[in-house]
Amino acid sequence: MKDKNKKINLICERRLEKYYNITSKALKIAKDSISKTKEKQEQAKEIIKIVECYLYDSKYFQKNRNYINAFAALNYAHGWLDCGARLKIFNVSDTNLFTV
Repeated sequence: MKDKNKKINLICERRLEKYYNITSKALKIAKDSISKTKEKQEQAKEIIKIVECYLYDSKYFQKNRNYINAFAALNYAHGWLDCGARLKIFNVSDTNLFTV
């Protein structure tokens, strides 16, 4: 039986891949859900570029076994997606992938 109060203090390849896949899925949904207004479309482009850069950085850090920075980059990437969702730049409703 797993102890639900057990601390997880390890960043491993499996955990990085899990969160990389979650953020990549959220990015795809965001790209397909951009608001129709011109201003929000421009903002979406900026956010998407930043998210893609953070995802690239995460893979770079992971490849170099710098798991802490890889995990941090993933969190920044997803944070940008959540920001876009909260500002209604992305019309998303999935509460498992976004803070909406």
